[in-house]
Amino acid sequence: MAAIGNLRYRPTRRLTQLYVGLALYGVSMALMIRSGLGLDPWDVFHQGLARQTGLTVGTVTIAVGAAVLLLWIPLRQRPGLGTVSNVVVIGLVLDATLALLPSDPGLPVRVGMLVVGIIANGAATGLYLGAALGAGPRDGLMTGYVARRPGRSIRLVRTVIEVAVLALGWLLGGTVGIGTVAYALAIGPLAQVFIPLFAVPAQPAPAAAELVSCTPQPAGETA
Repeated sequence: MAAIGNLRYRPTRRLTQLYVGLALYGVSMALMIRSGLGLDPWDVFHQGLARQTGLTVGTVTIAVGAAVLLLWIPLRQRPGLGTVSNVVVIGLVLDATLALLPSDPGLPVRVGMLVVGIIANGAATGLYLGAALGAGPRDGLMTGYVARRPGRSIRLVRTVIEVAVLALGWLLGGTVGIGTVAYALAIGPLAQVFIPLFAVPAQPAPAAAELVSCTPQPAGETA
């Protein structure tokens, strides 16, 4: 992947891909919320906290993302443009999309929203991660913790964190249901499809270009 934060390499594609991905992520969250059939662990927490505070889900998503980002400081993680954009863009798009979606659709529409939301979430993940401009604050928290404690399994750490936020979100009134299970089963395979699909090709090594330019030319030929 391209180096994080190096916008000199394919900046137009990477910035476009980043913000399309983050916007699509916000739309996917709104679809799953409006389906009312269950959310992923962090969104169960966001929704539960929103119900307890009276804030919008998007506002809570931004606030939680900012709080998690502060936890990067003791882990000595360095956020990228994508990390900071993740905190702000997703929550804004989420609230805007919720305002446009029907508030009480029938069950067939809700099932459709859930399915489209999960697939869109996988595509969005591939888009913004493939831009290589920084992981989201929640993913960075997990990878940063494991980096500081090499003996720990990232899968175990992720499971513990997500079970904890899921349980807390459910206690706060967040929606846990068939959508929660469907997301857990589908997001891994979807990420395996979409992350390689949207990954920005690695930047060519400068040494290769220099080697070509410095190759001696046969007599009588010019470069």
